[in-house]
Amino acid sequence: MAKPVIVTDSTADVPKQIVDAYGIHVIPMVLRFGEESYREGIDMTVAGFYERLGHTKELPTTSQTSPSQYLEVYRELLGKYPGSPIISFHISSGMSGTYQSALLGKEMLEEELNHEIDVHVIDSKCASYGFGLQVTAAARMASEGAPLEEILAEIERLRKERRLYFMVDTLEYLQKGGRIGRATALVGTLLNIKPILSVGEDGVIYSVDKARGRKKAILRIMELFEKDFGDARDVSVAIADSVNPEVAEEVLAELSGRFTLHEVVRTNIGAVVGSHVGTGTVAAFLWPVRDRNANQ
Repeated sequence: MAKPVIVTDSTADVPKQIVDAYGIHVIPMVLRFGEESYREGIDMTVAGFYERLGHTKELPTTSQTSPSQYLEVYRELLGKYPGSPIISFHISSGMSGTYQSALLGKEMLEEELNHEIDVHVIDSKCASYGFGLQVTAAARMASEGAPLEEILAEIERLRKERRLYFMVDTLEYLQKGGRIGRATALVGTLLNIKPILSVGEDGVIYSVDKARGRKKAILRIMELFEKDFGDARDVSVAIADSVNPEVAEEVLAELSGRFTLHEVVRTNIGAVVGSHVGTGTVAAFLWPVRDRNANQ
């Protein structure tokens, strides 16, 4: 079988060097500031986005990719790589309709061609590098010649075994996005409360805990990871931040003192996800190191 082609939407926050190294096809989502539209990762830099976000009174809006756009992407790739299956990763269906758009795009193309197409549309049940790690693993395995079934099994394992926590620097964006009330946001800001959040099995963000101040929040996240992994200390890690690398490095340093880190990925939280969590956010993603060739 021909090598699988890997597709993702831009909310996976896969670093450019990984995208380029493995030929990952990234479909940009659209962000709007008023009447102005920007394609994520193309028309505006991450730093430029957060700078503008800090000076705007209204939240930018986001636009999911349409089914017809996915139809075009799949048609083009099937023509360019005949015989190759496509694995198409998308932000959680609990956060966006992008996954449904991709499914509809696939169905529309099948109806147009009058036969089934070898496209596997994946609901990641996560956002940012929480599914970017699946995208990277799939692309790496495809480049190594792994069969489709093995890749699909591995990305499902990663989805189940990865753990993530993130903290926000301000409650302003959660309040503007309707996730918490204005009174809660005001009290939290006055008390320097740092919410600690995660993403559940259903792919929806939920509150885990809170701490007063950044350092206490980081230490609480360490405790949560240690509880999650127990005696297993061999992990890979990704740290994503909204252009506040000094805090990200602080989190990474704490992790390196508690775990044996194998692969370490540093990335940014892109504009679409960042529009909902705001500036100063740091997310940590951990997944256990496994020998996928070992007998289960």
